[in-house]
Amino acid sequence: MKTLKLLSGKEVSILGQGTWRMGEKANQKQAEIDALRLGIDLGMTLIDTAEMYGEGGAEKVVSEAIVGRREDIYLVSKFYPHNASYKGLIAACDRSLSRLKTDYIDLYLLHWRGSTPLMETLLGLQHLKQAGKILDYGVSNFDTDDMQEAESLPGGKAIATNQVLYNLMRRGIEWDLLPWCKERNIPIMAYSPIEQRAFVNNSKLDKIAIKHNASSTQIALSWLLHQDNVISIPKATNLDHVKENGAALNIKLTESDLKELDLAFKPPTRKMSLAMR
Repeated sequence: MKTLKLLSGKEVSILGQGTWRMGEKANQKQAEIDALRLGIDLGMTLIDTAEMYGEGGAEKVVSEAIVGRREDIYLVSKFYPHNASYKGLIAACDRSLSRLKTDYIDLYLLHWRGSTPLMETLLGLQHLKQAGKILDYGVSNFDTDDMQEAESLPGGKAIATNQVLYNLMRRGIEWDLLPWCKERNIPIMAYSPIEQRAFVNNSKLDKIAIKHNASSTQIALSWLLHQDNVISIPKATNLDHVKENGAALNIKLTESDLKELDLAFKPPTRKMSLAMR
């Protein structure tokens, strides 16, 4: 598994697993657990979740999926903006730790920016890190101006990652946010990397997919895995989809392939608003 090194020195896999919409239906719980466990077996040991997903249900699913394997997992969770005050995020973290059945979260993220001043949130995150409840912290859905503001505040230079929507169809961050983060060794964590399977049987990808004996979705994910300073966290609850995601790591796109993809899915030519889902 190819890895990226965070500012703290921790190395994480560039292909992880997302858990959005997990933990919402009891009859899907075992399938979700099985999918996460298979992903771990395939080397996708970074698991991203959030207190918002299933209102804590996804964290409970993750807790069962990682039983006996906690030391192998790089665990990421996120807290609501309305819990971003100093006391609020400490309480939110304790609740997440309880649901995850762990003593620490490897990476704890502000899910998106709310009304709480960033300085207060950063103070709370620093407290959690000093207490050993989290090992690293970061943000999600922050545009370049948000990152610049955060960097200027106490504790802001320790932000380990920024999790944003990024895939072949959503390339707006390449204009300024991606290079800004790369210059500072802050990896981008790409959520919805396969656009909720919108790339399935995509005619723009057919030729390259046939060339590599792969699916169009695998080509879209492989393109993201070829980008510098990017971690991808596709979500899958079907075992075949998990295997498909894992196999995307083995696809070696050529310069010709990448140029063809740039023509089919054009990079931005101007500043664009940060896409969110």
